[in-house]
Amino acid sequence: MKIEAEIARRKALGEFLYVIRSRSQPADFGFPGGNRRRTAGLRREEAAQLIGISPTWYTWLEQGRGGAPSREVLERIARGLRLTTPEREHLFILAFGHPPQTRL
Repeated sequence: MKIEAEIARRKALGEFLYVIRSRSQPADFGFPGGNRRRTAGLRREEAAQLIGISPTWYTWLEQGRGGAPSREVLERIARGLRLTTPEREHLFILAFGHPPQTRL
């Protein structure tokens, strides 16, 4: 049962990252946009660059198979993809099952 819950959590985290990435406008992050993109939003490689992780690991996270990201990586995701406070909290809940600790 615990393994199934972990798999479900990773899948939900991956789906959340996909939604955030696909709704993000490349031009807002300094990347060229335009008609040459097959899908809307940032490319996985662009998201990984903004976050400071490898494109492979970002892909794995989005696919629900990247392992558990650390608090530091989650903070980098939140900053790099410019998440709102509620989105950041949701990111932590998906990854750890609880909201982030309050910063002092």
